[in-house]
Amino acid sequence: MSHALVTLSGVSKHYGAHRAVSVLDLDLREGECVALAGHNGAGKSTLIKLILGLIRPTHGRVMLFGHDAHSPAAARQRARIGYLPETVALHPAMTGAETLAFYARLKRQPLSRNAGLLEKVGISSAAHRRVGGYSKGMRQRLALAQALLGEPRILLFDEPTTGLDPASRLTFYEIVHELRASGATILLSTHALSELAGHADRIVVMKAGLKIADGAMSALRRDTGLPIRISVSLCQPGAAAPSPAWRPVEPGRYELLCHEADKVDAIRSIGAIASPIRDLDIQVPGLDDIYAHLLEREDA
Repeated sequence: MSHALVTLSGVSKHYGAHRAVSVLDLDLREGECVALAGHNGAGKSTLIKLILGLIRPTHGRVMLFGHDAHSPAAARQRARIGYLPETVALHPAMTGAETLAFYARLKRQPLSRNAGLLEKVGISSAAHRRVGGYSKGMRQRLALAQALLGEPRILLFDEPTTGLDPASRLTFYEIVHELRASGATILLSTHALSELAGHADRIVVMKAGLKIADGAMSALRRDTGLPIRISVSLCQPGAAAPSPAWRPVEPGRYELLCHEADKVDAIRSIGAIASPIRDLDIQVPGLDDIYAHLLEREDA
């Protein structure tokens, strides 16, 4: 089993009477992408600041690469952490190439790799244009390039696809898959939950500083009990459904609601239909549905 590059054990962060994070346990392991979901004020940004070492926990311990986050040993590993903030501040008078060179020097990284990074994020053709003339999406891609400097092993992305067009979002997630394959650990905080399907290994949901869920999509579906909707359309409208569990929606079309644990048996039951099947549709609860259900359950 891969080992954890980031570990938070019983971590709390208080600002006076306000508890930004409360008794949080979390492991971020090699080669996994963990999505972080929660409303504004849920504690997501505080969690990222704790991992970056920008703030100290009130209680508990944060470990990076097996060392306390505020130890000299962890400080020597800072160059192995990449961070893409939600709001990117880039000097408008500098070119893209100059900006990346500036950050490379800060991280003590060779400039020879910068051209390849600009190519990877898709802005090599604008490398010598001033950042002030960049679109929001181009600035976001340049900020992503600086986060990738030094081939980091831990990457923290805060709303990384804000301002990106669909093609650029696809490029971003291709990079995420490459990073996972190389063994990097990725924490991705986003409000764009619907685009995470197939990209996140686990989803961590926070509310008011508390972790209220942590698991893969399939596990969260089982936990919430939200139904899967299976619909079949038959070539012969008068054909009977495979069992009484299938309810007629319209002539020749039947629908079945089932839980995650029962979906395989439900799909197998389609084989009992005598009529040829014209169409089959399976709708599973998305992350937006799961997230909303989890928050409602906490409020109940």
